[in-house]
Amino acid sequence: MDDDAQLVTTPDGPASAPRRSRVPAVIRALRPKQWVKNLLVFAAPLAAGRVLQPSVLTATLLALVAFIGVSAFVYLVNDSRDAADDRLHPTKRLRPIAAGELSVPVALCLAAVCLTGSLVLGFWTSTTLGYVLVVYAVLQIGYTLWLKHRPIVDLAIVALGFLLRALAGGVASGIMISQWFLLVASFGSLFMVAGKRYSELVQLGPEAGTRPSLAAYSADYLRFVWASSATLVVTFYSLWAFDQRTRVLWNVPWTAVSIAPFTLAILSYARDIDRGEAGEPENVVLHDPVLIVLGVLWLASTGLAVLTRPV
Repeated sequence: MDDDAQLVTTPDGPASAPRRSRVPAVIRALRPKQWVKNLLVFAAPLAAGRVLQPSVLTATLLALVAFIGVSAFVYLVNDSRDAADDRLHPTKRLRPIAAGELSVPVALCLAAVCLTGSLVLGFWTSTTLGYVLVVYAVLQIGYTLWLKHRPIVDLAIVALGFLLRALAGGVASGIMISQWFLLVASFGSLFMVAGKRYSELVQLGPEAGTRPSLAAYSADYLRFVWASSATLVVTFYSLWAFDQRTRVLWNVPWTAVSIAPFTLAILSYARDIDRGEAGEPENVVLHDPVLIVLGVLWLASTGLAVLTRPV
């Protein structure tokens, strides 16, 4: 469910009147809950073991802010264009633009401000980061206007959005991106996107046929895509982990140890997908306690691996 409102439930089911959020409409229209996706900018600096270097950390934080701005631009344009359709959706109708709390002209003006600010910040931080932001914006607007109803292409575009986030932290700080990182990030992105579509298909049931982005897929096909992607993600991550040369701390190869929480986290997320609960990845990340614990364990083992990596 979106963060702009919640439905009031009764013993007989959802009530017709929603309980509105106290957060101002202009803030909710930026979808702050979905900003958690932008934390992927830390992926490359973390994998390289340089995330705590002051210059790298500063550049990565700037990339994070820039991606928050450009993603907010995309959300505002998307919601402005889809306002009429969103009013017919049980939860999207509560978004500020669809609900009439924020006018389309104001939303588009705010979108222009967000895009301009993010591009200025991105090019100031790193020319390459600026280009990454431009590519992201163009792809996502193309998705919003033309490509969201094209089978396979829509999966690729959304997955590229996750991948570009993962690359942003690296290009912002001049970190060399390895082939293993690209493989893990690419198939990890496809895993999340196919899982999102599968969950939406499960949640909507027969009504999924009314949405062009879902009507072209069967549940079996999407299951094949996310299951295959999950297998490849774990495989490539394991190959990367075994390829790392680290000193052994307390007689424990921490990079190899990180494979366990990583794999269990993928399996935990796959369980959420299978139950149709991964339609909004940010909600899974924020509210699945098992996934949170596994994420902490993975960060701990990866951090120890970084500390024991030869300089």
